[in-house]
Amino acid sequence: MSELKGACIFGQSGGPTSVINASAYGVIRAALDNPNITRVLGAEHGIKGVLNDRLFDMGQEDPAELELLKYTPSSALGSCRYKIADPDVDDTDYKRILEIFKKYDVRYFFYNGGNDSMDTCNKISKYMQKVGYECRVMGVPKTIDNDLFGTDHCPGFASAAKYIATSCMEVYQDARVYDTGMVCIIEIMGRHAGWLAGAAALATAYGAGPDLVYLPEVDFDMDRFLADVDRIYKEKGNCMVAVSEGIHYADGAFVSEAKTSATDGFGHAQLGGLASLLAEAVKQKTGAKVRGIELSLLQRCGAHLASETDIEESFMSGKAAVENAAAGITDKMVGFERSYEGDRYVCKTKLLNLTDVANTEKKVPLEWINEEHNGVKQEFISYALPLIQGEPKLPKQDSLPRFAKLKKVLVK
Repeated sequence: MSELKGACIFGQSGGPTSVINASAYGVIRAALDNPNITRVLGAEHGIKGVLNDRLFDMGQEDPAELELLKYTPSSALGSCRYKIADPDVDDTDYKRILEIFKKYDVRYFFYNGGNDSMDTCNKISKYMQKVGYECRVMGVPKTIDNDLFGTDHCPGFASAAKYIATSCMEVYQDARVYDTGMVCIIEIMGRHAGWLAGAAALATAYGAGPDLVYLPEVDFDMDRFLADVDRIYKEKGNCMVAVSEGIHYADGAFVSEAKTSATDGFGHAQLGGLASLLAEAVKQKTGAKVRGIELSLLQRCGAHLASETDIEESFMSGKAAVENAAAGITDKMVGFERSYEGDRYVCKTKLLNLTDVANTEKKVPLEWINEEHNGVKQEFISYALPLIQGEPKLPKQDSLPRFAKLKKVLVK
């Protein structure tokens, strides 16, 4: 392809992570430094910012504040969950996107997100090709769920995994201080893929983690679960369980959507999160003191427990997207490929077709789950452990985090 000059738009989409802004900084810094990219625009709330003509001029930001993005959690430009239609059914959004691209001479589009975001990226790329508007489109991966097809792992997963494992080790200590036992059930994100729940087993591998781990890759059996908990509680006097929010019965129904047998004192069935539902079931079965803990948003925004490896790889993925697009490549997502130099873990980028990535989920291999379906094997530990390494030098102000403060100047 010939040299292409023009502006770029960068957007963030889907659930935030503690390192998504490291990828943003990789894109923004590389784009600002590239002579073929005439202006760097940031979309407010992802593709909605393009549709609404709400674009920030990233060239007007303080370079020092931009650098702080590497250590700032959540989506600095704002995110969205917006699924654009199939252009053959309704091309309204695409015509508007093309109008905005022409208005600002946008020739590069970088979109940072997970499965649905890659679907958006793919649709925009194919539409621009169809109408003959030259624009190089690149997907930048992001998801704590670690479920994007074709890449060894996803930016965001490692830091969430580290947070989960560390939190489990800390709760493990707290749950064993009294002379009476307790069952502790920790609910972890992951609707269809169990990578995050599996990460709790890292804590177990180091002597202070869950006795039982349940992933959505296999069917959940309530009777077997209660029997497992009861057995361990009787043996040890305590039991810790890590469970993915997406566990389901053999018929596909999510366990979290079932009603408990408990009532609120007025005869009304209590509904709640998975951890509280399972806690009540265990209490009814064993009579033990039970505590349900839902890590919720903490596991995806805990920048203070981020993996330095994750931060640097996230930055690398954003930078690679710009470098490849400027070199003439389009219609791809940046992925990761691992190798080992002796015992040293090495990560390199590779390119994946957007069509292959869009809406395809990568799940935990069944051979990494134990035969009892209540834990993971050493293969999972060996896979995850290199990813969580390294402690970032987080900027602080009066011992509190110093996050990026962007001016967000709208482009004219």
